[in-house]
Amino acid sequence: MTAIGAPARIRRRRVVFLVIVVALLAEVVVIATAVHSVVRTTPVYDPPVLAGQVVMCTGGFYARRGETAVLTISGHCYDRDKPPHDAAGHVIGTWGADARRTPCPVGRTCAGADIVELVLTPDHIPWGHLNLVDLGPGGYRTIAAGSRPLSCADLHVGSAAEFDGRTIYRTGRIVAVEPYDFATDMIFPCMALTDMDAATGDSGAAVLVDGQAAGIVAREFDGKLGFTALAEGLADLRLTLCTEPDCGLARPPLQTAP
Repeated sequence: MTAIGAPARIRRRRVVFLVIVVALLAEVVVIATAVHSVVRTTPVYDPPVLAGQVVMCTGGFYARRGETAVLTISGHCYDRDKPPHDAAGHVIGTWGADARRTPCPVGRTCAGADIVELVLTPDHIPWGHLNLVDLGPGGYRTIAAGSRPLSCADLHVGSAAEFDGRTIYRTGRIVAVEPYDFATDMIFPCMALTDMDAATGDSGAAVLVDGQAAGIVAREFDGKLGFTALAEGLADLRLTLCTEPDCGLARPPLQTAP
């Protein structure tokens, strides 16, 4: 009995050991993934790239109107009576126009996207990096030269999406794209719903879809993130997305290349 039973017990112990090892490895992967979503490994420039980072809520994309550089910000997460500040308490700019469009039903507010423009002070323009979005732990994303912002028609179910809100990097997919029209809210031509988790503070964040500048975080639906299309919002504000390091603008004389 001893000679027959011992190998069986050893085999069982090996199976249990292997199960424990697999479980521990899975836990390590989960922990590593969680750490990757909150810990950055890329440099912070001076001045920093604010696109994708915390500004009131979270900043969006860099754009320009003529010779003016702006950063898109959430249209519902700012206070016109309070100028925006950086982490050191310095004023970084002034509030510009909100995205709006006409025609619009009487008594309602319509917009292509949920954004307002932040006109940056000269010392807070990150020359040489205006075509970047800082996704924090997810790293920087470069807006390809000559590319265009995505519109409602470019957003499709199943497309891969990513963003960094509240300095937490997340990835997922679009699960629905529909017009957004509720009597107690603004009217948007479309809202893309994703399977990514969302919470207060994510509003305004830059969303990239399949690596392209796609949208602005706007709403939360049962804990999941919804965003409005970027192209329509920029069109409302007559802004051009920055796709070059200096966005086609002339640097001040004292500014040098990074």
